[in-house]
Amino acid sequence: MNLQPTAGGSFPVSGHAASSLQRNRVLRNTYWLLALSMVPTVLGAWMGVATGLAQALSPGISMVVFLGGAFGFMFAIEKTKNSGAGVPVLLGFTFFMGLMLSRLVGTVLGLGNGASLIMTAFGGTGAIFLGMASLASILERDLSAMGKWLFIGMIMLLVAGIANFFIQSSALMITLSVLAIGIFSAFILHDLKRVQDGLETNYISATLGVYLSLYNVFQSLLMLLGILGGREE
Repeated sequence: MNLQPTAGGSFPVSGHAASSLQRNRVLRNTYWLLALSMVPTVLGAWMGVATGLAQALSPGISMVVFLGGAFGFMFAIEKTKNSGAGVPVLLGFTFFMGLMLSRLVGTVLGLGNGASLIMTAFGGTGAIFLGMASLASILERDLSAMGKWLFIGMIMLLVAGIANFFIQSSALMITLSVLAIGIFSAFILHDLKRVQDGLETNYISATLGVYLSLYNVFQSLLMLLGILGGREE
């Protein structure tokens, strides 16, 4: 029987053994594509800092560009996930996200200990990912039901974040960052468990979900470290 993946990462299933092979292949492809997606993210962040492109935009315009670009890319990824264009579109999205992250990265790099804060945030994000991936591999409980609660929490975070754009409260920003780390860490667990349970059979969709969670965890950690541990030069 042919078990080659389709363009979107789905595999034909025949019996328990094939189903297990399918899940392992989708999970492996998700991890590989997730690792690859870090390259354009770092490149986008570096280019944004080097050119000052993100910093040149006003905060309001930057937020509009970010929301419009992110949702536009996610719509395109959904439309192309079952074709050969899916991976390039996803990688284009991760470059865009890196570019948008450069405003925060540039601000933190302006601190006296900025480089070490970025490395600490990167290490913390990696530790959270490894912890959630390990937990997903040993948990036998179905976590599907938690998805709707996490989605509600994410929407509330988004609304509160937009509100804080106008309020400019440091205390609220710290609170939202802590909540975001918790919610998106749980999203990593939920999304990886869906792949391992065979509920998600498209590795492009799986990669997108986990990538967005990692992005938000890193961004929130970096915000917290910059606010609480940053030193002026």
